Amino acid sequence: MALNLEGKKVVVDEVAQYAAKALSAVASEYRGLTVDDLTQLRTTARATGVYLRVVKNTLAKKAISGTDFECMQEGLSGPLILAFSMDDPGSAARLIKDFAKTNDKLIAKVIAYDGQVHEVSELSRLASLPTRDQGIGLIMAVMKAPVGKLARTLAAVRDQKQEAEAA
Repeated sequence: MALNLEGKKVVVDEVAQYAAKALSAVASEYRGLTVDDLTQLRTTARATGVYLRVVKNTLAKKAISGTDFECMQEGLSGPLILAFSMDDPGSAARLIKDFAKTNDKLIAKVIAYDGQVHEVSELSRLASLPTRDQGIGLIMAVMKAPVGKLARTLAAVRDQKQEAEAA
C-alpha cells in the first residue's frame, strides 16, 4: 500500500531520528527473503539494539540527509533494509553478518561509520568490534593489572620485612 504525503513524512522523521543517534549503519539487499526470514531478522535486531527498517530509497536519502550517514546516499539503490547500530558500533554489522551466514539472500551493500562509507569487506572488521560491556571489561582488565602488580610488590616487601624481623 502506497503511503500518502503525511505517512512519508512520518517515516522520514522516524528514520532521521534514529540516524541522528546511530553509531554505524549497514544497508543490505534483502531480495528473496521470506516474511519469516524478515521477522526473525527483526526480532534479533530488537534484542541486540539495532534499529531495522525497510524504507524506499528516496525516503531513506531524505532521512539520512544532514546526518553522519549522508555519505551512504549514492549507494542506496534496489530493495534495501537499513540497520542502524544504536548501542555499540558493531551491532548492526554483527546482525547482518550472522544472519547472512544462514541466509545468503541478505547481502550487505553499503557500510558507514564515522561519517564515511567503507568497503563491504569491512563488515567483518566492524562486526568484530567489542560491545560496550566487553569494552568496559577490557578497560577494567588493563586498569586492574598495575594495581595487582603493586599489591604483589607490597606483599613481597612486607614478607621480607617480617623475615628480617624474625631473624
